[in-house]
Amino acid sequence: MEWGWVGIVALAVFAASYVLTGALRGWLSAHAILDHPVARSSHQVPVPRGAGLAVISTLAAGWLALARHGAPRGALVVLATAAVLALLSWRDDRRGLPVAFRLGAHALAVVVGLAALPSGMIFQGALSPLLDRAAAAVLWLWFVELYNFMDGIDGITAVETIAIGIGLALVATLAGSASGVAALALVAAAAALGFLRWNWHPAQIFLGDVGSVPLGFLLGWLLLMLAARGLWAPALVLPLYYLADATITLARRVARRAPFWQAHREHFYQRALAADGDHAAVTRIILVADAALVALALLAVAHPGPALALAAITVALLLYLLERRARYG
Repeated sequence: MEWGWVGIVALAVFAASYVLTGALRGWLSAHAILDHPVARSSHQVPVPRGAGLAVISTLAAGWLALARHGAPRGALVVLATAAVLALLSWRDDRRGLPVAFRLGAHALAVVVGLAALPSGMIFQGALSPLLDRAAAAVLWLWFVELYNFMDGIDGITAVETIAIGIGLALVATLAGSASGVAALALVAAAAALGFLRWNWHPAQIFLGDVGSVPLGFLLGWLLLMLAARGLWAPALVLPLYYLADATITLARRVARRAPFWQAHREHFYQRALAADGDHAAVTRIILVADAALVALALLAVAHPGPALALAAITVALLLYLLERRARYG
């Protein structure tokens, strides 16, 4: 992969994402495509929703520009599948789709995406080949869903996407075995960075399902690509905060028999707003933890055990700080 070309594409994607998101904000407002506050919302006024149209289209353009310069096999299949998910999610943003239909569509996308994964074992021989693929499918589907669930306050998903994208690029480059993954991940981070300018608190536009669902799908594929190349520990470390917050919250709701499929305000990051409603303060805490996880993902290339232990401690401390903020401000 020509890194000069990758840099040019990433800069172009950042600029395009920034400009298109700003333009889209006006178009969405003019057409009254707004996220109106409800009881479970974390915002107080209507905000345009649908910035994912800009983020995913510029990301897709960047991936296509890299496709003829050494992009991994299967990247175009995954990108086309993500585009279909974006269209369905845009329909969901506008008029709503049944939960079962959405979940079925996401599951079908994952099944298609599995064909675009390399032949390497995701779980490194701990499971039979059939179980390895089945477990990868379940994990990927959960990642798509949680990426949507976790997009609940200003800046959080943009920050998470930037951290995972940069982390993937650094790990793949350090390992020297997945330059195509590194380039695609860097472009994803660039698209999210352009969007962040408009989504930082107070947000002027929201991502919407049209952005969060395909982003979760694409990043999930890149993480599984890394794992299939033997880099399973960094692939686990990078998204560990999102995995922990979403999974623990779901387990709590299931344990008390709450309707876990419904939207709510019970995630750690959502409860952390209770003291003062300062989205930026909460997102900055998560940003610091994400930076630490990127560093630990790099450590995990050579020392997976210690890195995983430190990553678990980092996420536990983050959840403690969010919970403490929820209780005491």
